[in-house]
Amino acid sequence: MPDILLLLPDFALIVLGYLVCRHTALDRPVWDGAERLVYYLLFPCLLFISIVRNPIRVDDMVSLGGVGLAVVGTGVLLAYALAKAPGVDPMLHASGAQTAFRFNSYVALALAERLAGAPGVAWQALLMSMCVPVCNVAAVWPLARQGGHGYLKELVKNPLILATLSGLAANLAGLQLPELASVTLSRIGAAALPLGLMAVGAGLRFGALREGPWLATGLMSIRHLALPAVGITLVLWLRLPPAQQAVIVAFAAMPTASSAYVLATRMGGNGGYVAGLVTVSTLLAMVGLPAALGVLALLR
Repeated sequence: MPDILLLLPDFALIVLGYLVCRHTALDRPVWDGAERLVYYLLFPCLLFISIVRNPIRVDDMVSLGGVGLAVVGTGVLLAYALAKAPGVDPMLHASGAQTAFRFNSYVALALAERLAGAPGVAWQALLMSMCVPVCNVAAVWPLARQGGHGYLKELVKNPLILATLSGLAANLAGLQLPELASVTLSRIGAAALPLGLMAVGAGLRFGALREGPWLATGLMSIRHLALPAVGITLVLWLRLPPAQQAVIVAFAAMPTASSAYVLATRMGGNGGYVAGLVTVSTLLAMVGLPAALGVLALLR
């Protein structure tokens, strides 16, 4: 079982971003540029190289990918359903819905290696390649509708979707990147983790969640209760190998994506509310993720 402190470094970076933004000369204008850098360059490079460097097997696409899509699809349907609940603010829902089904790719890759070594990284890359496009399409849809943006236009120019689809195409085509390109992209992508999490902290408003506490409760319940339960149920029902079971359940119990804040901000949503959700999700996952793996071990 992973250490309960696994997510502590991520949370520490969020806190650091908050302190740097509010108590140093590196204030809000600096972080506006940092958010754009993460969203348009650093994180797309991380997604692309993570998918390209791990060969994808067709049988794994059916089993692991199918379960991953089922988990994400459940999250999307439940999150969208919350929009019809009484008293839900449309903009808050459009901004925060993505936190119920998106996942932190940085933590997912690191934990997959701890759980199952190199095969675990390959399985996690497969889950990312199949689920990230779905997550981002579902995240863009309510924001585009609420903000008056053209939906297809937003999808076509979304750097996360473009990076994931191009990485999947390159992987399936057997493309081998030159060493120089691979190392360069890896180093660019590595910068996405600390800067992206600090950008979340820089945009944090601790009081923002008071604007929609019941919506926040619903979204976090989906992310940290419903989705792990779906993941555990499916892997046991399908009788997948134990190592694959652990990787999928960990995927289902991930904290939400830190880039959710950047997406909401870039599309005119309520960035402060989403930053609060990301922070709460990280805290919940520090306990919930090991607990989900523990429940899986008890039920095997």
